[in-house]
Amino acid sequence: MALPSPNLDDRRFQELVDDAKRMIMARCPTWTDHNVSDPGITLIETFAYMTDVLLYRLNRVPDRLYLKFLDLIGLQLFPSTPARTTVTFFLSSPAQATLTVPRGTRTATLRSEVQEPIVFTTTDDLAIVACSLGHLFTSPAAEEVQFTDRTQELAMRVPVQAFNAPPATGDTLLVGLTEATPRCAVRLQFRCTINGVGVDPNDPPLRWEAWCGQSWEPCEVGEDSTGGLNRDGTIVLHLPAGHVASVIEGTRAGWVRGVVEPAVEGRPDYSSSPIIHGLIADTIGGSAPAAHADVIEHDAVGVSEGVPGQRFNTTHRPVLSLGDRLEVQTSSDSGWETWIQVDHFASSGPDDRHILLDSVNGEISFGPLVREADGGGRQHGAVPPKGAVVRVEGYATGGGREGNVGGGAIRTLKSSIPFISAVTNRAPATGGVDEESLDAAKARGPILLRTRNRAVTAEDFEQITRAAAPEIARVKCITAGEGADAGSVRVLVVPAAPMENGRIRFEDLVPNAETMERIAAALDAARLVGTRVIIEPPTYQGVTVVAQVKARPKMSPTRLRDEASEVLHRYFNPLVGGPDRTGWPWGRPIQAGEAYAALQEIHGVDFVEEIRVFGANPITGERGSASTRIEVSPGAMAFSYEHQIRVIEP
Repeated sequence: MALPSPNLDDRRFQELVDDAKRMIMARCPTWTDHNVSDPGITLIETFAYMTDVLLYRLNRVPDRLYLKFLDLIGLQLFPSTPARTTVTFFLSSPAQATLTVPRGTRTATLRSEVQEPIVFTTTDDLAIVACSLGHLFTSPAAEEVQFTDRTQELAMRVPVQAFNAPPATGDTLLVGLTEATPRCAVRLQFRCTINGVGVDPNDPPLRWEAWCGQSWEPCEVGEDSTGGLNRDGTIVLHLPAGHVASVIEGTRAGWVRGVVEPAVEGRPDYSSSPIIHGLIADTIGGSAPAAHADVIEHDAVGVSEGVPGQRFNTTHRPVLSLGDRLEVQTSSDSGWETWIQVDHFASSGPDDRHILLDSVNGEISFGPLVREADGGGRQHGAVPPKGAVVRVEGYATGGGREGNVGGGAIRTLKSSIPFISAVTNRAPATGGVDEESLDAAKARGPILLRTRNRAVTAEDFEQITRAAAPEIARVKCITAGEGADAGSVRVLVVPAAPMENGRIRFEDLVPNAETMERIAAALDAARLVGTRVIIEPPTYQGVTVVAQVKARPKMSPTRLRDEASEVLHRYFNPLVGGPDRTGWPWGRPIQAGEAYAALQEIHGVDFVEEIRVFGANPITGERGSASTRIEVSPGAMAFSYEHQIRVIEP
């Protein structure tokens, strides 16, 4: 089998001749004889033949040389992006002293029959701080804040009324911990009762917050077996990273509070105040940010020769930065000196400690010496002295789309940490994107060469958006339409969302605020003056397929139903759907025939008896009428919503 050859220029002999004839009509209108007998046309055909041969030879260039051509114009492949999440570590018993989970602790998903475990590494140190109950205050909802110390009453086992009678919106129960516990899981064990009609235990009108120095920040409630202080039980609070100790009424503590929320239709309110008979507080775990990557510390990559343009390769690749910047250090008489990564050496002087990084190949380059017209040379970027050891302070390697796992998927601890009994991720891991393909880089190269970081065309906006946020999965630039936004530019961003059996949670398709701010800053610097840019998620056209299929003999209906549902969820999918399996094409209509074809390819399906396609609203769940074709606007794409499959046994 012959190796595939690149198609750098797809023009052939006749197209070259036709282009030349069109140029004759534009530049030499008096030349009217374009027959093949004309000597001028003969010369054109001769040069077209020679150009066709040259293009044929050029198209034999392998991908390795094509990458070198792209490197000459400053284009580098985007490395894979690691998925990120928060990993929670639970202790085997309440903390008695501060326990540190170091940066670089490895956790993983469970190994399956078809997939190796996916490893996630913490990117920051986690201090699990021991705490206990220090104080208990109550504060009624009033114009002037008043606090009542209930600590002594609780110690003497005197029942404490948590709120007013009856409770009002804004009534507060303040729990003072002996220490601030940022990013820790704090367990509050209540002994409490309530008289009268209680609240809905699954949705109590009570929110928990922690004081973070400037304001009260919400706490995630991991567990509430008290049903909103209705009965004896436990409340587990995951405190924010900014939790600090502060002073209230002359009492210093790490404060958390429960606040009665306003009435909401359909949710019962407190008819009477909960009565607290006892309360114990302790720390049972903590949460640390983690990424789908291995962290490499102090990687020595070589020894400097003291000459310009030196290049070193890291031990592992690709190189992913988990912090604000990636630092390279060199040894010197005064210790280690830090070198900072830059995008290019154009503005670097001979004393600037700058380096250039090729993340995909793990190559670190120091500044070159450029010859000038007068024969002299100009050094762009400093050069490490001869004999200096070059090392990378810290980086990560790994990443990819497989790291977008669902919540609760991380279950095992790969590093040895004492007193840790369990580990999990409460939220899905998002942001994992595979390394840029060569085909994508080929399409990006001409755009980069033409625009040079100036946003004029739709392709320019998409290119700059991808460069600013490599962790996004897809991007599309369209005009904003009519009305107040007419003439503006809409940049539609699709984040890399986790999938489980082809399913994507609709809320995971909302890009995070930090990514949106980064894209906005990059486009604001590149847009033309007066251009208004709107950055937002696309419109998702929900689709529900109701199908009836007949199974072949000896096939399990349950397995066939599950597989058919997964196939449909993957086909009508914004990330991996569509005919090319690269995501549902923008604006492509949804047709029942495609669902027929997708189901018919499943092993075990004899034939598809009936299919009905319904438009659906992914937010409200409202379903439209049956149709064979659902139109999709140019800035929208399909999203699977609750397919229904009926399997008929033979």
